[in-house]
Amino acid sequence: MRRGVEEAEIDRLPIDLLAHIFSLITCFKDLAEASRVCRKWKQGVEESLARREKLSFSGWKMDDESTTRLVFLAYSLKELDISRSRWGCQITDYGLHQLSTAKCIGNLSSVSLWGSTGITDKGVIQLISRATSLEHLNIGGTFITDASLFAIADSCPRLKSLVLWGCRQVTEDGLVTVVNKCRKLESINVWGMRVPLDCFIALLTIRPALQIQPKGVVLNEDRFPIWPIY
Repeated sequence: MRRGVEEAEIDRLPIDLLAHIFSLITCFKDLAEASRVCRKWKQGVEESLARREKLSFSGWKMDDESTTRLVFLAYSLKELDISRSRWGCQITDYGLHQLSTAKCIGNLSSVSLWGSTGITDKGVIQLISRATSLEHLNIGGTFITDASLFAIADSCPRLKSLVLWGCRQVTEDGLVTVVNKCRKLESINVWGMRVPLDCFIALLTIRPALQIQPKGVVLNEDRFPIWPIY
């Protein structure tokens, strides 16, 4: 009898309260388990995701399907981090294509694809073409080329910071195009890129206030730090 009473008390919790409780849970596996308890809990989990303005899958074992399923529910999302770690999110071009159709993509102000080696220009261009409100973008540690930078230049007029750490297939043409067209760009991280020193000087000629990271790269191209700057 006691058990029945406890279940009835839980059933009487309003959806708003359930959604608030679930919004405090950071483990996506736990949220998935909670959504399987009953229809009401599933609704609570979905509403908690719909309220979130930030989602980070960095460090979580996620794939294209699980990542897109959660992002599709996050209608209020502003910041999305799908950086790859050793055991973390491993998204591909297919996943980026799926994400580009989510309702929240056009409202995103920040996206990190750090270290996502499974993506190419094809996926990045598809996503960027829809993420037109971006202010901060991290695509460091990927194999993108100038093609992605041309898409960024055409689609992201509000861009303020861009991380291209270790993007060795990007050339001077891509950098110059981004700096020319993204007029609100304030900083750019070029650690480990294979571009000549003259390129950085050219970027500062276009935009003197531009902060080129790491500091000192324009003064001496051999003064790169050992580890990336975030």
